[in-house]
Amino acid sequence: MHYRAAELIAAKRDGAALSKPAIDFLIRGYVDGSVPDYQMAAFAMATFFKGMTADETAWLLDAMQRSGDVLHWDDLDFPTADKHSTGGVGDKISLPLAPAVAACGVGVPMISGRGLGHTGGTLDKLESIPGPGRDGKGGGFDVRLSLEDFKAMVAELRVSLIGQTPNLCPADRKMYALRDVTATVESIPLIVASIMSKKLAEGAGSLVLDVKVGSGAFMRTVDQAQLLARAMVDAGQRCGRNVTAFLTAMDRPLGTHIGNALEVVETIELLRGGGPADSRAVTCRLGGEMLRLAGTVPDINAGEAAIAKSLDDGSALEKFRKIVQAHGGDPRVVDTPELILPQAPIVRPVLATGDGVVGAMDALQIGLISVRLGAGRNRKEDDIDPSVGLVFAAKPGDTVVKGQPLCWVHAGEEARAQRAIAELQAELSLLPAGQMPDQLPLFIDAIYKP
Repeated sequence: MHYRAAELIAAKRDGAALSKPAIDFLIRGYVDGSVPDYQMAAFAMATFFKGMTADETAWLLDAMQRSGDVLHWDDLDFPTADKHSTGGVGDKISLPLAPAVAACGVGVPMISGRGLGHTGGTLDKLESIPGPGRDGKGGGFDVRLSLEDFKAMVAELRVSLIGQTPNLCPADRKMYALRDVTATVESIPLIVASIMSKKLAEGAGSLVLDVKVGSGAFMRTVDQAQLLARAMVDAGQRCGRNVTAFLTAMDRPLGTHIGNALEVVETIELLRGGGPADSRAVTCRLGGEMLRLAGTVPDINAGEAAIAKSLDDGSALEKFRKIVQAHGGDPRVVDTPELILPQAPIVRPVLATGDGVVGAMDALQIGLISVRLGAGRNRKEDDIDPSVGLVFAAKPGDTVVKGQPLCWVHAGEEARAQRAIAELQAELSLLPAGQMPDQLPLFIDAIYKP
């Protein structure tokens, strides 16, 4: 059947549901140039206002994932699973999670992204690890592997972490840029198709989603996050994948370290069996479900126990060492991160102004303070300083005394350090002894297929 883009745009404008061949036509045409930007912008706006059925969303996802390379792992003798987070402040969970799951026997082919705005990116954190590079000419941890090298590394180590390659989901790359400048980002079907198309194109057999909720997240309310999570789980299952979504708190930062090299430090603490309780809990919960979906454990409790064991017995740490070495980083970072990772020249404390209990922290504001130190970017082309950021010595609910450090500011310049200290002193509150801050539970909801 022959289609005209204008007729399909009009149909969606009027609230009609499109067929799978019609959606395939639009996406294929947008990638090859026969459907121009202005028509796709009109389609995105029509979708923004009229929405899509569950079938349409799954068909859009499928068309986008098939717009470029689609990986398959059928030749491996072990199952595969991956994880995706909608992003937040201090969310470094991919770094300890991938080696922990791989140490438990499940392959993790992870294609990740960069940070933008107040949220950090997995690739930026990994690239803060210096080293000889894969070619021996320097450059440190290399996330720009070819798909052939990516597949070979997963086959050998059961894990690799890279950035999106040019021909992986080209439809999403074009559409996301267009949505960003046409005010059509906040559309559930378009968000689902964007996130899930990249994840399904990388070929992992199962997928666990971490949908963040709160001021530091894309979804600010539980209702919004549940709507998105249900749509992603449904679309992924309609495309033949096992998918689970967890809703987790992002009204305050996750863990204690914020900033690229600093989050690698926390990662190593977690891989040594320590680290902040919340970061460890999220790592175990997501990893345990990845093992369950992959079929290597009978239930999530057994999966969580297996992940915890890999963190405690050193097997996840050794897997991380091999990942770093294979990607061109210095594997000694596992043993002496303070000697290998870049260090900020200025480290200053933020002191408690009195006795009391640390109050709620606004994850968005904490993230923006970190960005102003140079740890993040407001535009994709912005440079970042891998050494700077924040390390919290106290978390909401902790009892502190006057003069005790609440946070350590890692900065490249004294002026930036002093500004961050002033901003943090204004942001951090103390409650009377015995009073606890009002905040979301760490784990809010789970949406999955039993």
